[in-house]
Amino acid sequence: MKPSYPLPQFPLHRFGLALMLPFALVGAIAFPNQLQTATAQTSGQTSGENRPLTIRSDVQEYDAKTQVVTARGNVQLLYPARQIQATSAQAQYFSKERRIVLSGNVYILQQGGNSIKGETVTYLIDEGRFVAQPRTGRQVESTYIVNDNDLNQATAPAPPTGNFRRSN
Repeated sequence: MKPSYPLPQFPLHRFGLALMLPFALVGAIAFPNQLQTATAQTSGQTSGENRPLTIRSDVQEYDAKTQVVTARGNVQLLYPARQIQATSAQAQYFSKERRIVLSGNVYILQQGGNSIKGETVTYLIDEGRFVAQPRTGRQVESTYIVNDNDLNQATAPAPPTGNFRRSN
């Protein structure tokens, strides 16, 4: 089942080649030491495997002192290790705190069809938890795919089994 709100598609001609590169690739050239720390922290894995977090946007900035990446304009976030893709107006990746803050018309889609829409959504990487906030006077919208087969099995009475004797 497809979600009722598919991710917006952005024409590739709007992005230059340099803007299409993931921030990790750009960071590897300009900030190799900071990137190694940020990439290792992003994984959330104990096996030592690094997992990519790709952010595409019109403009990106990296603050070496705070180790914060800020992306603005037509932001697209892909985090395959957590099966997350998102769009927003702005994204900030706080590598020290291991959190991502998306703001401005945020739409997050997880594989399987679960989704969240809101004005600001914070993703706490280590906890695997989203905290969504609406625009003033509005609400956050979440869609969860529920497997009715599991629900029916949990609420249906168990069929009789074994030999039964009538008691008098």
